[in-house]
Amino acid sequence: MLTLNPLNLPCNDTKKIFIAGPCSAESEEQVMNTALDLAGRGFKIFRAGVWKPRTKPGCFEGHGEPALKWLQCVKQESGMNITIEVATPEHVELALKYGIDTLWIGARTSANPFAMQAIADSLKGVDVPVLVKNPVNPDLDLWIGALERLNMAGITRLGAIHRGFSSYDNKMYRNIPMWQIPMELRRRLNDLPIICDPSHIGGRRDLVAPLCQQAMDLGFDGLIVESHCEPDKAWSDAKQQITPEVLEYIIGLLVVRDSAITTEGIATLRKQIDEIDNEIMSMLSKRMRVCREIGSYKRANNMTVLQTARYTEILDKRGAQGVLCGMDANFVKTVYEAIHEESVRQQIEIINK
Repeated sequence: MLTLNPLNLPCNDTKKIFIAGPCSAESEEQVMNTALDLAGRGFKIFRAGVWKPRTKPGCFEGHGEPALKWLQCVKQESGMNITIEVATPEHVELALKYGIDTLWIGARTSANPFAMQAIADSLKGVDVPVLVKNPVNPDLDLWIGALERLNMAGITRLGAIHRGFSSYDNKMYRNIPMWQIPMELRRRLNDLPIICDPSHIGGRRDLVAPLCQQAMDLGFDGLIVESHCEPDKAWSDAKQQITPEVLEYIIGLLVVRDSAITTEGIATLRKQIDEIDNEIMSMLSKRMRVCREIGSYKRANNMTVLQTARYTEILDKRGAQGVLCGMDANFVKTVYEAIHEESVRQQIEIINK
């Protein structure tokens, strides 16, 4: 368990944390124009990339320390809190030197325990809010481990940022949301604030609004959105950035759910779900019993456990059935892949007896 204190970051009237600003601090004029526009629309926390971890060398990787001086001016002129990404102890030292209010750890860094430990060591004795993005791969324990390293160094004002997960076969999103992972993080660490990054999940401007609403529907504590005064001219991630005007419009349309309302009104429905879950478990048990009988038959006839044609037939049929029942075909596929994996495991046990 983590020892946590409130982040104490500025919130709007809905008690949500909204962080906005460009992917990269490109020039003093660019960050100042964007910040003043955002501040005039009620935003209180400004983000900007000072050091940019790029996939390939030769891309714009940020201005470093000179950009910190620009952000100092932004803070003075706009009154906004400033947050930036840090990836090394040297970044931390400079960020604190220039009075940065909040730090965040990027997805590549949070995936590296050595880097996380070095940053944690550099923050000992410092009282500053730190937000940790999920690692690039869907590893919840690695994400929690990054938070624990900071907590063990004395950082108690912690939060998480969900920015989605990398995937080779991803088509719709830049990074797949996999909402179940931040939801499991919430279950394990109930007091930890979780902020959604719709810009990096979607990778496209048109996905920002629906992802923001989905995050609110799931009870996230805030949003961190990339906003640029001239998005089409941005030096990095231009396709996913939106203007402050568009962001204000999106935030204004959000339906923010009230997590404080009691659940008494849905208690009866939850009881029905419990009863259905009991039936599902009973049916799965019956299914596995038949699978074990099949395993005995395969053992007696020296057959291989995996029958590819049959497996493909099940996935295709059940996926089509799922669609007819109003479910997503990929969801049904995932369920039956898990069922099949357990079926194979039990049949192997029978064959190897």
